[in-house]
This record gives sequence, structure tokens and C-alpha cells, in this order.
Amino acid sequence: MEQKENQTASVDELLKKYDKETGNLRNLGGLLAKTVFVLAVSMSLFHLYTAGFGILLAMKQRAVHLTLALVLAFALYPARKNGPKNRIPAYDFLLIALSSIVGTYILFNYQTLVLRAGKLTQTDLILGGLAILLVLEATRRSIGPELPTVAALFLLYAYFGPYLPGLLAHRGFSPNLIINQMYLTTEGIFGTPIGVSATFVFLFILFGAFLEKTGVGKFFIDLAYSATGGTRGGPAKTAVLASGLMGSISGSSVANVVTTGSFTIPLMKSVGYRPHFAGAVEAAASTGGQIMPPVMGAAAFIMSEFTGIPYSKIIISAAIPAILYYLAVGIMVDIEAVKTGLRGVPRNELPDARRILRENIYMLIPVIAIIYFLLKGFTPLYSAFYGILLAIMVSLPLTYIPFFAVGFFLLQKLPLPTVILGSSVLAGTIILLKKLRPQAKNMTGADFLDALNSGARGAVGVACACACAGLIVGVVTLTGLGLKLAALIVSLAQGQLILTLFFTMIASIILGMGLPTTAKYIVLATMAVPALLKLNVPLMAAHLFILYFGVIADITPPVALAAYAGAGLAGANSMRTGWTAVKLALAGFLIPYIFCYSPDLLLLDTTVPQALLAFTSACLGIWALASSVQNFLITRTNLLERGLLFAAALSLIKPGLTTDLFGLAAFAGVYVWQRFRQRQAQVANSI
Repeated sequence: MEQKENQTASVDELLKKYDKETGNLRNLGGLLAKTVFVLAVSMSLFHLYTAGFGILLAMKQRAVHLTLALVLAFALYPARKNGPKNRIPAYDFLLIALSSIVGTYILFNYQTLVLRAGKLTQTDLILGGLAILLVLEATRRSIGPELPTVAALFLLYAYFGPYLPGLLAHRGFSPNLIINQMYLTTEGIFGTPIGVSATFVFLFILFGAFLEKTGVGKFFIDLAYSATGGTRGGPAKTAVLASGLMGSISGSSVANVVTTGSFTIPLMKSVGYRPHFAGAVEAAASTGGQIMPPVMGAAAFIMSEFTGIPYSKIIISAAIPAILYYLAVGIMVDIEAVKTGLRGVPRNELPDARRILRENIYMLIPVIAIIYFLLKGFTPLYSAFYGILLAIMVSLPLTYIPFFAVGFFLLQKLPLPTVILGSSVLAGTIILLKKLRPQAKNMTGADFLDALNSGARGAVGVACACACAGLIVGVVTLTGLGLKLAALIVSLAQGQLILTLFFTMIASIILGMGLPTTAKYIVLATMAVPALLKLNVPLMAAHLFILYFGVIADITPPVALAAYAGAGLAGANSMRTGWTAVKLALAGFLIPYIFCYSPDLLLLDTTVPQALLAFTSACLGIWALASSVQNFLITRTNLLERGLLFAAALSLIKPGLTTDLFGLAAFAGVYVWQRFRQRQAQVANSI
């Protein structure tokens, strides 16, 4: 019991240290704590209600969402890291009051503002200026100073345009025009990013909070452990599989590291993995969760809005690259196990996979339902709302489930016979599955309220980041900067796609080091994606490219928060763990280049044979690069073999008969030669 408490304390400490959105929260007590709790629960209930019974007009929905997020941000996050944690200072009460005013002004004066159509009053200007400052400060507190600094520079750029040189110059805009764009239109603070945050993103964060109450995280870890723990280097493969399963829902690299890593990292160390390698495996695996369907973090929902591509198509296209990423990390882990002679855990020490599935399969009903709804073409908002209802239903005591099932179908306004049949089947299925696990923990009223509270708290940082990123998008729209930067990138790359992709990758990683994935994606979607589109990269591939490398930034030193969290759990050197994580994911660095050159991997306008060929080619390329990096294929490679494997990997990036044949020939040649050398060595040893 004491060991479990120490482990929990360690996880909480690491979250505070490395997760920007939870690392500096106040620990309030008494009436203040209860008030903040009620606000957070109210925020979740508001989003649940509007998801189920109809969202408000766009500007009103976003105003309520941002107002509640700002109020919670100033209540929960102190102005300084060493600021008071057990109380809210007077100046923060003032900021809370101002946040309420700038939001409710939009809510209650919406019709008047629309009719005035840009004719600003003195009140508009004052409140608009305050709104910008409040968003910048709330974002600084909740996720760090990087994004608000970038947003402030963009605002200055909008004003000082006439004084800038060359391509960056523009005619300049007055403070009145800038404030109007940022505060009173849907092109600034209340733009697409906060619109997505106010609808499906919040619901999916809340969905994750409810799933946590069902114990699905432990289920994923136990299932992965039983499936992979017995293979060579098994605990590391457990980390890869469990982190992929959990990360596909959580959408947070650091949170994924500390939750799954608290189990997998000690296990990896116990079978012989060095501490820095164990921490790196968990970091690399957890980071990939943000590109693994069905949830993929908040950025994928914003991508759907930016591109106009249905979310169901995005998750289908993202599936193969995500699988390839985990395959790449898995191959690196397997090679390390072979090189160092590490074995798995004895089978008799592993949990029984059939028992785990039999007793816990009911937990997957909400996840399966979400995937079904998305693939059937339902909106993410609809899918998340009913996923939450199902997550609640599977956690209820058996006697309540039939009544909840009836309500579930009545909400969908279906004919009475369908309600009766559907609720009977659903309730019966859940009750039958739960009876297979008599000791299943049921959700209490306190658990329900705690999930609502956790969901709202988890959404504060995302909402502030989206509002702040909206300032950047607003400036880009106002000044036309996106097209200018696209022309500049293409010019620097001299029209070469490979160089344009490389420059975009570097920009994605650099921005991703300091910004949350959501904010980084929004910035690059407005500035870098147009350059890729100019060179005929498909829209889906261009957006997934920047998302992919923005995610990988979480393990790329010098600011590699996921890797540093893994190092903290492993008791290893942070920088060494970070570079090892990069090495493990290095084969995965190929994947975005592959799908930009070969959109067949994204299943875009392709046939099944073409998709299979592209997938096979990508797998060989990843294997070749992993072997080159790890200096091992069947046996240790010499310098020539290593060079040939690297050349094979690069050749398999670009689709085409010549490059594929060369890559295949180089890879096969090294493989056959190593097999021959291995047999020669075995013969020599037997004599």
C-alpha cells in the first residue's frame, strides 16, 4: 500500500514538473475550492447540454466557453510559479471580474454588435483591448510564455507593417481595426480554433475524464502486458502497445508517459533495460498517441475545420502512418533486445489475456461506439456526446443501466419500437458483460462530479491556447502573411519539394518545442501549409505532415517534456533520455516524407494493391533505417552494410519503380550477406 502511495506521489510530482497545463495549479481550500469546483462542473454541464440539445450561435457559444476558461485560468493558475497557491489574490479577483465582463458583453450584446457591423464604440475598444490582454495573460499562466510572446509579436507586426523591409512589409493597420478583427469577428480570438475548442474538443477531453473513472487505462496496460510481456524485451513492447492504446484517447504526451510509465518503466528496468533507454521507450511511445486515431488530441479536430475534410476521413488517413510510427519504435526496441540479449517475462508471471478481456471488455463499449459513430459520418460533437453517455452507462450499478439505456435512445428522437428494442439490447449486453466481473467498480455521484470537474480543468489550457492562437490567425488573415511566407519558403527551397519539406519539418519541431500541439498546428497551418500546397502536396498530407512533426517535438531536445518526464520516472539523465527517444523514433521521421511523396499511405484516391505496395515499401524503409541507426540487422553491421541500409531507407521514401527496386535490392543484399556471414560463423564455431 505504501509503495502504491509513493508511486502516485511520484506521478503527481512529475505531472506538476513537466506538464505545463497541470504543473502550476493552485491548491485551494474551503469556500474558494468549492466555488471553483462548481464553476468547473457548470462548464462541463453547459457543454454537455449544448451538445445534446443544440449549441448556441457560434459567437455566443465561443464567448461562454472562453469566459469560463478565463475565469478558471485566473482562479487556478498563479501569476508566478512561486505565487500563493492556497488563496486567490485581490488582483486575480479583478482579472476574473474583467474576464466575465468581456465575455458576457459579447453574449448579451450580440445582436447589437452584428447590426453595427464594425462601427466601434469606445466600450468596444476598451473591452476588446482588455480581452486581448486577458487572453495573453491567461495563456501565459496556463501553458507558458512562448505562445503569448509569439502572439504579441504578431500583433505588433500588424501595426508596424509599413516600417518592415521587403516581403514582410504591408500597409499597416490601426489599433481600432486590429481590435475589431481580434474581438468582434470570428477571425481572431473567437475564430475557428476556439470554435473547435468550444464544441468537440471539450467533449473529447470530458470523454477522457469519464473513461479514466472506468479504469480503462489499467485495462489497456494489463492487456498489452499479457500480449507482449513474454516476447524478447517484452516489457518495452508492453510500453509501446499500452501507450499507443492509452494515448489514442488521452491526447497528452506527458500525461501518457507518467500514467503508463509508472508501470512499464520499472518493469523494463527489472528485465535489464538501462534506465535512460526505458524512459526513452515510454516517451517515444506515449508521444505517438497524439497521432493515433480515434481521438488524436485536439489538433485533429481543428484540422477538420481548417481543411473542410470530415473527421472520419482524417482518422482513416492517419491510421496507417500511426501504425507505421509504432512499428518503427517497436522495431528499434526489438533490435535493442536482440543486441543486448534481453528476454521477456516468464509466461507464468503474466496476466491471463482471456480473463482480462472477459472481465473488462465492457469498458471498450464507449470507445467502439465513438469509432462507429465517426466512421458512419456522424459529427465529432454527436460522437463524443453519446460516447460520454455510454461511458457513464457502463460505470453505473446494474439496476440503473436499463433506465439510462432508455434515456440514451430517447435522446436520439428515435421511434418508440426502436427505443424499446435498442435499449433492451444495449442494457442487456452491458449487464451481461459486467456480470462477468462481479467486483467491477461502479461510478458514484462523487465520481461523476469529479469527472466533470477534471474535464473542465483539463480543457482550460487548450481553450486559452486556442484563443491565443486565434490572435495569430487573425493577424495572418488581416495582413496576408501566410501567402508571403509560403512564397518565401518555396523560394528558399528553390522549388524543391524535399527541401520545402525539410524546412517545414524544422519549423514544426522548433515551434513544437515551446508550444502545445494544438497551438503549433494552428500557427503552421496558416503559414507553412500553403508552401506545401504550392508544390502539389495533397491537402491532407500537408496538414498531417506538420501535425506529425509538431508531436515529435515532445521528445526532441533541448525542450523534450515527454522525454524528461520519462527520465524522471526512470531516474535517468534527462538529456540522454531525450536523445535516446529521438533515436528510437528516428525511423518514424521517415513516415511524413513517405506519405507526402506517396499519398497512397493516406488511402487518398488509391486502390488496394497500390496501398499495400506503399505500406510494404514504407515498412521496409523503416526497418532499413532502424537497422542502420541501431547498427544491427541479423548481426552487427559493418560500415558498408550500414551505409547500404541507410541508402535503402532513403530510396524507399520516394515512390517509383527505380527507387523501390534499388532500395529493395540494397536491403535484400545486406540481409542475405548477413545471413551468409552468420552461417559461416556458426560453422566455424562448431568445428
